[in-house]
Amino acid sequence: MVAGVQIHTKVAVHSPQSDILTEDALDFLAALHRTFESTRHSLLVARDIAQRRFDSGVPLDFPPETAHIRAEPSWHCAPPAPGLEDRRVEITGPTDRKMVINALNSGAKTFMADFEDSSAPTFANMINGQVNLRDAIKRQIDFESGGKRYKLSEKPAVLIVRPRGWHLDETRITVDNTPISGSLFDFGLYFYHNAKELIKRGSGPYFYLPKMEHYLEARLWNDVFLFSQSYIGIPHNTIRATVLIETLPAAFQMEEILFELRNHSAGLNCGRWDYIFSAIKKRRADRSAVLPDRKDVTMTVPFMDSYVRLLIQTCHRRKVAAMGGMSAQIPIKDDPQANQVAMDKVRADKLREVTAGHDGTWIAHPLINQIARKVFDENMLGPNQYHVRREDVKVAAADLLNASVPGKITEDGIRSNVSVALAYCGAWIGGNGCIPVNYLMEDAATAEIARVQLWQWVKYGARVDSGEQITTQYVDHIIAEQAPGIKKIAPGVKENHLEIAKKYLMEQIRQQWPSEFLTSDLMPYLTMADGVEDKWYRSSL
Repeated sequence: MVAGVQIHTKVAVHSPQSDILTEDALDFLAALHRTFESTRHSLLVARDIAQRRFDSGVPLDFPPETAHIRAEPSWHCAPPAPGLEDRRVEITGPTDRKMVINALNSGAKTFMADFEDSSAPTFANMINGQVNLRDAIKRQIDFESGGKRYKLSEKPAVLIVRPRGWHLDETRITVDNTPISGSLFDFGLYFYHNAKELIKRGSGPYFYLPKMEHYLEARLWNDVFLFSQSYIGIPHNTIRATVLIETLPAAFQMEEILFELRNHSAGLNCGRWDYIFSAIKKRRADRSAVLPDRKDVTMTVPFMDSYVRLLIQTCHRRKVAAMGGMSAQIPIKDDPQANQVAMDKVRADKLREVTAGHDGTWIAHPLINQIARKVFDENMLGPNQYHVRREDVKVAAADLLNASVPGKITEDGIRSNVSVALAYCGAWIGGNGCIPVNYLMEDAATAEIARVQLWQWVKYGARVDSGEQITTQYVDHIIAEQAPGIKKIAPGVKENHLEIAKKYLMEQIRQQWPSEFLTSDLMPYLTMADGVEDKWYRSSL
């Protein structure tokens, strides 16, 4: 065992899992932790300080200290790395073996293999995911299940990996008696085991980076990349990373985030669902920022439209990809008419993206690839749209903060939020990080919207369209009514996990402020299930 490194889980680690947690790999993780943990911690503290500023009424704005970066036209980001020139359709999903094969075979240009919002980070999920990606890269992932053979195609999608965000700990592994960052754990194992093999096969170590709130967090990632490339002996600037702009503060720092990562940058992505969640959470003390039903907070409402236009303009000014986001709709097999309505929504969303100037889009289901691909093929004739400069765009801070959203708060909207929050939290505790609910693919981001909207409506005494005020008792009553039906819409949720989800949601709507992340709140349940002593994690139970 590596000095100072402890594996605390009682979950058995057998080969091939043991091939991932090798001494050499653990040495690398320990080096990452010892080099970067103090900086990570200070940046998380800075998030809390910034939130207190927002709560006191200081508005978000573009940072004055970096005005010179935004004003300087001459700097650009690195050119597209091999396989990233054309990203018109990217499929995303968790890292289980079947999903990895189906996504790589989907016909999409790239596959974002997700250790974050669509994965519940049980230790088995995290380690098996690493095994599956390693096997896919080596073309050794074929397997048989239920009499069906799953085999990788000759030309699979280009692989991009999303590690967990800076805020999450990997509680099953400690270095010098401190849990390692989930970000560094996911990134480190994937990079260490696969970077050289990817390069040999004509690709490279490519990443999506989630949940950043400040350009200094991007600088930290860039430092990690430089350190890691030197550590294993590959050229600097081999890594490429696309940053998800999915927090409200990050929208004011897009130029700076690209600048910090410019030699490793592959662009920015509109992480729409997390962005809505962040907009509510960061403006938690602002009564004027109360939003209507989730279905009404579309990509065309003022603050979302401004964010999209600014992202496209920023990326193309710096010659990198401006990626569109995820449509939550999935195919409806048993109702052709409803399926047509859902797929028409997907088609309209993708058309909006490509005509706005996006260079690609996200899908959550292989069967949607053809729809998205057709829209982009018809409207984007080259590999990308970097030439669409959007010099017409003028976005001010007030535009990014314009919470004027047409719509109403309805009882149906409240019931939908309750159902999504209960079903998702219950599934997540059971080890499943993405579930279909009413023909929408729900992950942590959409569940977070449901959670903080319920909190926001209670906090500010909002009223439903019938005039009734939304109180804790009102929401409690709906929770009690919706809970018995959760197993019908999410059959895999266990009764005891549903009870935990109910208790959690009822506590959340009574807080002065919403918790930062439900994944942080519920992580102790996964940690306990993995047999870790409670002294190794920050309990919120």
